[in-house]
Amino acid sequence: MGNPVKVLHLEDSEIDHRLLVRAVRESGLQAQFLRLDEQAAFMDALHTQSFDIILMDFRLPGFTALEAWSEVQSLTSHPPCVIVSGAIGEQAAVSAIQTGISDYLHKDRIAEIGRVIQRAMHLHKTEEERIKAQQALSLSEQRIRELARHLQTSLEAERAAISREIHDDIGGSLTALKLDLAWMKRHSDHQPTLTRLVAAEEMLSLALAATQRIMQNTRPAILDQGLSACVEWLVAGHSRRTGKTVNLINDLTSEALPDAFRLAAYRIVQEALTDAGKYAPESDVSVEVSDAGGTLTIEIRDSGPGFELSRLQSSRGFGLKGLSERAESIGGWLDISSTPKRGTSITLTAPLSWATDKRQGDSRE
Repeated sequence: MGNPVKVLHLEDSEIDHRLLVRAVRESGLQAQFLRLDEQAAFMDALHTQSFDIILMDFRLPGFTALEAWSEVQSLTSHPPCVIVSGAIGEQAAVSAIQTGISDYLHKDRIAEIGRVIQRAMHLHKTEEERIKAQQALSLSEQRIRELARHLQTSLEAERAAISREIHDDIGGSLTALKLDLAWMKRHSDHQPTLTRLVAAEEMLSLALAATQRIMQNTRPAILDQGLSACVEWLVAGHSRRTGKTVNLINDLTSEALPDAFRLAAYRIVQEALTDAGKYAPESDVSVEVSDAGGTLTIEIRDSGPGFELSRLQSSRGFGLKGLSERAESIGGWLDISSTPKRGTSITLTAPLSWATDKRQGDSRE
């Protein structure tokens, strides 16, 4: 046999209380009762004792069940509450339940109180477990987002380091080698040697081009020239690849954007244009950039075939999901709208104040 159910009964009628206690015992439910009918005593008991359930008459001396429920809700963890009254209409009972009260029982049906108590406690326990599971899930998702941001930041830092190494070491060595080959060509009249030098220069040019390409893919140097230059460079590249003119509207008033903003915006525009070139190469594309109102806004639209947004939920790809993560990494969000045969629009919105708040937050940690 388990512990008896601890019941707080707000009831000003001793007779009604005895009837309720008898009905509970006849139901086979083991219970301990505390009857109160004054608000001060109720408040004291609420904050100093624990109960498994609170049964409340609707009208009590100086306060009502709704006022009592308001106090119960202020607790971090509270028991379920049931109104047991003969003076409340059906509409009022429904309204009370809509505020969160577990159930209502008319005193004419007091024989059902045992079943009502057990059902209210069961539903309350189920709801508590659901909330705990939801909180655990939210915490887990938050940790995953933080891990993803950390990995993204580490990846970008690694890319920047690799880009510098390629530029300073490999690029510098290849350039020096090119100068040496040119000197050897100028000071040699041996035709077989000159033929080998020309071939070596051609191979060297290919190596330098590959070096430049790897540097652009890891950490484009144009990022250091500001977001406007980045967007214009990406737009020009898209036009070269597809042969289609991109309509660019650039309303940026400041280039003093944090590095994280420039990098996230660059990657989002890059990925959006890559997708447009891949899935809608013949469509018209437009890019609008603005920092009006202290908010960075970038919209990339195409008039391509579009797609059903429900595909994003079932897709196992990480392209657009990765863009959303990038937007969240700078305190922003990504809106994706698409309609079959009517094109796709991807919009980044990020408050510029996030960078300032982030710096201040970091300095306080």
